[in-house]
Amino acid sequence: MLGPYKSVVLVLFLLRQNPVQEAAAELFGISQARVSRRWSMLLTVVEKVLNRHVPDPAEASAGRIVLIDGTLVPTWDRASEGTSMFSGKHRDTGLNLQVAATLVGDLLAVSAPVPGSRHDTFAWRQSHFPGAFADRDKLGDLGYVGTGIRTGRRKLPGRERTAGDKIANQSINTLCAAVERAIAHLKDWKVLATKKGW
Repeated sequence: MLGPYKSVVLVLFLLRQNPVQEAAAELFGISQARVSRRWSMLLTVVEKVLNRHVPDPAEASAGRIVLIDGTLVPTWDRASEGTSMFSGKHRDTGLNLQVAATLVGDLLAVSAPVPGSRHDTFAWRQSHFPGAFADRDKLGDLGYVGTGIRTGRRKLPGRERTAGDKIANQSINTLCAAVERAIAHLKDWKVLATKKGW
């Protein structure tokens, strides 16, 4: 018998580790059909409860510098190769998420997904981030040039970067490493890091 507490643990385990349901059934000592029923019954409940604890990005970022980066959440949608889900940059199908973090790598917010073929600039503009972080200092990589986010300096065609540009780019890249760590921690939830037929 799997009571309410262990049923919630089961759903969180499925989200975090992304195992096949047969493996979860064996670990929890129940049938695969029961795993499927608990998943279907409790996923929306868990989502509603957790949504009440999601901080407002504008409040969470008050007085902080916000780091922005995008990441691809891979999917199995091979039929989309050459269509909107296929990311040429990553050579894979998936969804583009925008991630905001603090300078120490604490996660502030994650955007709603857009198709993987869309550039970070598009995903940023489609997200709620421009409004949420309007009055914040923001740093990002060169993919965000022209968005109001402070980025490094691009190399001009036919010219070498100046010493000042190199120092500025290195400083911004060093600071932006924290958002990469936040993304890595986010992808500890295997459902975001492994292919899933969404």
